[in-house]
Amino acid sequence: MSSARPRHRATPVRRLPLAGALRLNRPSDIWFKPALSVVVAVGVPNLTLLALGRLDLALYSMAGSLCALYAHNLPYAARGRALARVVLGMLASVAIALVTASLTSSAVVLVAVGALLAAAHKAVTDLTRIGPPGPVIFTFISSASLFAPQTLGQVPGHLALAAAAGAWAWFVGMAPGLVRPHGPERRATARALNAAAGYVDAYAAVFPAGERGERGERGERGERGERGEESGPGHERARAAAAAAVHAAWQSLLAAGARPGPRRALERLVVRAEVALAAPADTDPARLRTWARDLRGTHPVPRPEPGRDADELLGVEVELLAAGPADGKSGKRRWTEGLGPLLPLALRTALGCALAGYVSLALGVGRPYWALVTAASLYQANLTLTWSRGVQRVVGNLVGVLLFAAVAPLAHLGPAALVLCCLAFNFGAEALITRNYWLGSVCVTPMALLISEFTGFQEPGGLITDRVVDTLVGAVVGFVAAVAVTNRRAGDRIEDALDTVERAREHAARLIAAERPGSGPGSGPGSGSGSGSGPGPGPGALEAARRRLAAALVELRATTDAASGEWWQRALPQERVMLAEQAGHRTLAATVRRQGPHVLEDAEA
Repeated sequence: MSSARPRHRATPVRRLPLAGALRLNRPSDIWFKPALSVVVAVGVPNLTLLALGRLDLALYSMAGSLCALYAHNLPYAARGRALARVVLGMLASVAIALVTASLTSSAVVLVAVGALLAAAHKAVTDLTRIGPPGPVIFTFISSASLFAPQTLGQVPGHLALAAAAGAWAWFVGMAPGLVRPHGPERRATARALNAAAGYVDAYAAVFPAGERGERGERGERGERGERGEESGPGHERARAAAAAAVHAAWQSLLAAGARPGPRRALERLVVRAEVALAAPADTDPARLRTWARDLRGTHPVPRPEPGRDADELLGVEVELLAAGPADGKSGKRRWTEGLGPLLPLALRTALGCALAGYVSLALGVGRPYWALVTAASLYQANLTLTWSRGVQRVVGNLVGVLLFAAVAPLAHLGPAALVLCCLAFNFGAEALITRNYWLGSVCVTPMALLISEFTGFQEPGGLITDRVVDTLVGAVVGFVAAVAVTNRRAGDRIEDALDTVERAREHAARLIAAERPGSGPGSGPGSGSGSGSGPGPGPGALEAARRRLAAALVELRATTDAASGEWWQRALPQERVMLAEQAGHRTLAATVRRQGPHVLEDAEA
């Protein structure tokens, strides 16, 4: 395999979408979980402070309480670890902000520290892939803490309050596991089944049953495999989405730790989703959707054909875990390699937040951290997504200040009304934000304005003016900084991802060929070769190779999507990406057939 990188012609600047940025999506299947969690996590500390007459300390309790927004998709064993890290990260950020605020009152210094913290939040949350709401909560709390009057003697007490609220948030996040201990794994498996069903439907639309004639399913599948299943972007997108969902389901199951009966049943269902990707013509999508529907609520986990699954396909976990992570890299190596591609995004964040804060200061706005947070909230995986987020942020904030103007008289009836209004907006923000970011911002904006009044009621007109100015400044300056700091390495990341897929595919193909009786050099799919005699490498080795190939394909698709949205990017190797994905998915299908003949026979029965 050649290491030379092909040269690509430069392409003109890409269009920035406008209409699609405000389109509403379907709500998340668990929208109510973060919404209810944040109400409980925020409500108990705030109502306690209200009863004690110390609502002025609510900013510090919310630093810990808002940690309850994270890790709702993780199994509870992994969620406990992730939430603990989130709380510790929040405490570290708040500690830096409070100590800085106690040492200096220079707004120029405070904005600079806030911008550096925002860049660190962006890099760490992207690197750890903690998921929504990403870095914005950390930046919001730390930036507000920077501009809160502070002395060094007060810092330990404020951090203790944040830590206590963080411990409560950890308990709130873990509490559902007492009632539904396998809920996250069930949801991940249901998503995999539904995505696989969607791919089967897309496959059937391109290759209708009437075309199959007398050749039979296996003959048609082999012929289509040889010609690469070139079925158009819709079909390929459906397959990529299904592969990503299946990979996420396996990651969820592996992160869960122990393998009780319900989890073994979930593994069998994920196997069925993998079989659907390997043999879509032989799969009934309605059956997959029925299993997915049965996984909702508290129904027992469906147990398809117990006892007939191939042990190899379910994974010999001892061998699989001994083989290392799915990508074959140590944790230290993943961190080291992952930081490089994130540097342009971190630089964008630092530059955009600093400039936004300084422009706000120059305009005489009393709360420059609002502009800083607005800029920090924009930065996504590429410039096109950053533009869309900017449009959503501006629209949501402008509507949100109107909502605040309508609610302010009610909130000013007393501290209790203020706390209750904040809790209502907390719920609304999390309930709506999965529909579209702008819709969630409609509730986030009045919530942020009300939080600023915990230390005392303020004149609504001034708050609204400051918020509008800071929103526009943060959005415009932040986007200009994103344009200035281009991610020229996005194309190189695609080349690296392609090389990784090729290596993983060739390794899996060699293992398949080595297990095939009588195989010789070149007999496996792709360019693999085998020994032709003697025992094969064992199910654990092939399972690990399959996991690595699946992870590499998911990473390739994510990298390509991210690079496709950058401005002034060289022409991307889209054809090579498509061919690599097709070859990779064919090899994955071959591993399923090689490891799980009984499963494949069940699907075809």
